[in-house]
Amino acid sequence: MFSLLNPLVYSPLLLLFSLLFLSKWLFASKSKGSIPPSPPKLPFIGNLHQLGFLPHRNLRKLAHKYGPLMLLHFGSRPALIVSSIEGARDIMKTNDLKFSNRPTKSFGHKLFYDTKDVAFATYGEHWRQLKSIVVMQLLTNKRVQSFHNVREEEAAYMISKIEKQRCSSPSAPVNLSEMFIELTNDVICRIAYGRKYTGREGVRKFKYVLGELVEVLGAFNVADYIPWLGWINRLNGLDAKVEKVGRELDAIMEGVVEEHIERYKREESGGVKEERDIGQQDLVDVLLEIQKDNADKYTLHRDSIKGVVLDMFLAGTDTTFTALEWTMTELIRHPKALKKLQDEVRAVGGGKPLLTEDDVQKMPYLKAVMKEAIRLHPPAPLLIRQSTKDANVLGYDIAAGTQAFINNWAIARDPTLWENPDEFEPERFFKTSINFYGHDFELLPFGSGRRSCPGILFATTVNELGLASVVYRYDFTLPGGIRGEDIDMSEVPGLSNPRKYPLLVFPKPYYTF
Repeated sequence: MFSLLNPLVYSPLLLLFSLLFLSKWLFASKSKGSIPPSPPKLPFIGNLHQLGFLPHRNLRKLAHKYGPLMLLHFGSRPALIVSSIEGARDIMKTNDLKFSNRPTKSFGHKLFYDTKDVAFATYGEHWRQLKSIVVMQLLTNKRVQSFHNVREEEAAYMISKIEKQRCSSPSAPVNLSEMFIELTNDVICRIAYGRKYTGREGVRKFKYVLGELVEVLGAFNVADYIPWLGWINRLNGLDAKVEKVGRELDAIMEGVVEEHIERYKREESGGVKEERDIGQQDLVDVLLEIQKDNADKYTLHRDSIKGVVLDMFLAGTDTTFTALEWTMTELIRHPKALKKLQDEVRAVGGGKPLLTEDDVQKMPYLKAVMKEAIRLHPPAPLLIRQSTKDANVLGYDIAAGTQAFINNWAIARDPTLWENPDEFEPERFFKTSINFYGHDFELLPFGSGRRSCPGILFATTVNELGLASVVYRYDFTLPGGIRGEDIDMSEVPGLSNPRKYPLLVFPKPYYTF
């Protein structure tokens, strides 16, 4: 008989517990080394409560505590938060193919024709075909440049509206935000389908529906992260609003496509060729031609045509206008930079009434100003991908289906990458070759890799001409004697985080024509 004090009695138990402890320690060590650090999460909602109203800012705060690569959980969905240039490069270059998807969003299915567009489509043959059409047919350098007359005419029209309002109501400030919205809307309307809504019946509804689209896309949809709480969207009216916006948008897009088809039919039957606002093919013309000429190779569905046009409206208006608005705000807050830009623009313009895009190409400081403003206020603060396969990112194992949020805003303000990162200093771009075409991961306003935005040239040409035209013709003061440095810089939550309050100014003509 063994005594209870005999160590032989306990040896098997000690060995068993030792083995259990060792295996648990080894497993924990392996897990710690293969899974990114994570802040504590709550039951059901995970880390959703830590996003706040401005996720890009709150996620940077979390990154300061937990590191530039974090694994969070938004409801039931794992989310990889990337706040470093190394992580961004690993996802959008090294693992670009594995992170080639967009997260599946129920609103995207309802608003973008069951994701038959480019922006929200699942990675695959359909997406590759559409992306090729957009890059090779719609947004080539040659085609973008061919619309220079449209941009110049609309920039001139914007100046005429500012002048008319200034003269008719000299005591009332001009809403520059509104002017920039109308500029970008009118340009994209004319280029996309040959005419614009300004001055036509339906203008208010069209602008309203586009605004509603941006709002619902930026809204938090609980069903995407906690499916069993989807009933909340029925109670708060979000589902009904999405359905309404979807119907109204489709009516507009359907009308655009049908108008082009009917015109073709009339012209093919021997009718007189109709005059349009622009004397060349618009983007709907190009898409319908591709549909007709490639029917035996690739089926370009009508919904895909409408979806691509809708993508162009969304990308060509909201983010473009937001970039213009923030750039002008930063210039007014920094009068020395504004004066330096005005000196350059006015020297090139030479006193003529209007600027051209050829003039803009001679303005290096203008381009530096745009880069710096977009660095501080990227049109897409968070770049979102989703992994299709298991991947290794910076030594961590990331499971298939994980969403990746690249904090573009945080990287562009990283003090290890940028000197005085929170300051508006356009001159910094004369000391570096960094650009925003997707090769330099310090600056990614348009993303990088397969899912990068193909409309870089389109956006920059509109922005540069619009900004140059305004600062060329006017000097500015603020209402109520407000100083530039006191301008409220609050953001609105959403896709592009525009200014919370419109930019109101008193424009004073520099030239008298």
